[in-house]
Amino acid sequence: MATKIAWTNKTWNPVSGCTRVSDGCDNCYAVGQTRRCENCKQKKYAGLTVLDKRGRRHFNGVVRCHEYELSKPLRWKKGRMIFVNSMSDLFHKKVPLEFIRKVFDVIRQCPQHRFQVLTKRPERVAQLDAHLDWPDNLWMGVTVENNDVCHRVGLLRDGCSAKMKWLSIEPLIGPVPDIRLLDIDWVVVGGESGAHGRPMQKECIDDLHSLCIRRGIPFFFK
Repeated sequence: MATKIAWTNKTWNPVSGCTRVSDGCDNCYAVGQTRRCENCKQKKYAGLTVLDKRGRRHFNGVVRCHEYELSKPLRWKKGRMIFVNSMSDLFHKKVPLEFIRKVFDVIRQCPQHRFQVLTKRPERVAQLDAHLDWPDNLWMGVTVENNDVCHRVGLLRDGCSAKMKWLSIEPLIGPVPDIRLLDIDWVVVGGESGAHGRPMQKECIDDLHSLCIRRGIPFFFK
């Protein structure tokens, strides 16, 4: 799938559907995209969202794994940065370990690419870590949107054997004074767009930028 995400070249979605897990999910862009794909009669994305009492749309917890999607990167010969599951979370509890292993196997077969995996569920990453053979070209990251979820960084650092570890601090909806960037290789920071977008404080961006400079960590502002 083509992408407007500034820090990647292409998206690959072998899983569709998700569940809210924290404040960063409340205006999830993937919910709107899923609804649009459903309206375009794409069966892959049908029946995955629901309206709440306020008329806001969310994922409904239905998660599907799509075997037919697994072969796609094998056909992309030119090396690219590929965001895995921009429309879901590979480490959702409803994604079986065996399917995650299949995704990893495809990644391993495509050394010309760099695959960016992002999760809000590093607890499951840590739980499954010993059961996974991490490809060298897989970049494993976690989302951090405010200080309440800074613990995800420690879980990524200490509970994951991926060689490349990164953070998506987006949408940055609050200060993150407790964030610790030890052994983090890349940091992406961004805000929230759309009708219900929450404001981002410039001071928070500046603090993160300065911290990355001190640590010698590449910083990407989206």
